[in-house]
Amino acid sequence: MPGSRTFGTLALALTTALALTACGSNDGGGGGGGGITFQTWNLRANFKDYFEDLVQDFEKQNPGVKVTWLDQPAEHYADKLSADAAAGTLPDVVNVSPDLSYPLAKAGMLVNLDKEKAAARFKDEYTAEAWQGNALPGLGGSYSFPWYLTTGPLFYNKALFRSAGLDPEKPPKNYAELFTTALAMARNSGGRTATLANTPSVEDFGRYGVKLMNDDATKFTYNEPKGVELLAKYKELYDRGGLDPQALTNTPEKSGQKFLEQKVAMNPGGANDLATFKENAPTLYRNLGITDAPNNTGKPNMYVMGVAVNEKSKHKAAAIAFAHFVTDRKNQEAFAHEVAVFPSTRGSLDDPYWTKSDGTDEGRVRVASAKMLKGAVNYTPVVMSDEMKTILKNEVAKALQGKKSAKQALDDAVAQSDRLLRQN
Repeated sequence: MPGSRTFGTLALALTTALALTACGSNDGGGGGGGGITFQTWNLRANFKDYFEDLVQDFEKQNPGVKVTWLDQPAEHYADKLSADAAAGTLPDVVNVSPDLSYPLAKAGMLVNLDKEKAAARFKDEYTAEAWQGNALPGLGGSYSFPWYLTTGPLFYNKALFRSAGLDPEKPPKNYAELFTTALAMARNSGGRTATLANTPSVEDFGRYGVKLMNDDATKFTYNEPKGVELLAKYKELYDRGGLDPQALTNTPEKSGQKFLEQKVAMNPGGANDLATFKENAPTLYRNLGITDAPNNTGKPNMYVMGVAVNEKSKHKAAAIAFAHFVTDRKNQEAFAHEVAVFPSTRGSLDDPYWTKSDGTDEGRVRVASAKMLKGAVNYTPVVMSDEMKTILKNEVAKALQGKKSAKQALDDAVAQSDRLLRQN
């Protein structure tokens, strides 16, 4: 499955792409036949049979259309999109995340689904949150059919909660409760147990209720007073033992190991982790709690994946029809039974498969995660590149170390990121 998402490498080549788009003629959406290409993102190795059957089913229902399925590895996927866009060879239908669709859409390379009648008529088949998750700021619409959603529960150690005098059946639901819990955990464990292993990311700022960007996504705003307040709270946690001493350098793998060793009380995870806990940390496994990440907005975080259509496709009508076919309810639900993702089609998550646990570890996590997706949003701004995320992480570290005030650190992070945004 795809890993880190970034649009930065796309933007450079797309400045020339508009001049080259004449390489692909456009039939204006007329005619449903022809040959189209469909590109996925690192999915062939594990789901070859699924996608071959999917293509075959579509071709049977649409005898005039031939679909050629392409798959690109996760590594350098953004570079591949960039090169294809610049050369005028972008596939007719392409698997993208919102940050990858943004520079393509900005350069006029993707169909605006809200304005294309052949696509807009399908909008109500998807949840409002998923459709909005593929909307792009400043561009006036959604540019990808919503496909699968991902999220993850927050694991917590009930035994550590009990030993700290905390109710193991009442994990923190908002940030005020989280900070109270973390300070009590540190105090009552004599400083031996931290609650969190990681510094705050942009998603934490979003869940805290911070406005991350202005309305047209031209400037970052997470240095507003509420953002400064959040970072100041994390500084207090860091100073008083509520945050792991190695939080500034912890990777997700290191954080997971600390949770496994019961050195931190809470950590994000997924279904695969449960088998590891069961085998390597049976005491933790028996005392494992599953909850959603605290937030002040009432809206959990989710990651969205989409299927976009090339605006310059020679067979746009067929491409739209196929993109919708890939993401319709029947096929989304089938794919979500193949892998631990969730469908974005309206009503799908009401199915017992996602509402009632079957007693397995995977079932426990699936049901807990599916419940989180009701009303969830994608907090990470689509224009925020990996470089901008690193800038934020580095400035947060300086604040936690006392090298800068919380306000100065966030002001500096915003200034650096805004400068990169203007370059794109």
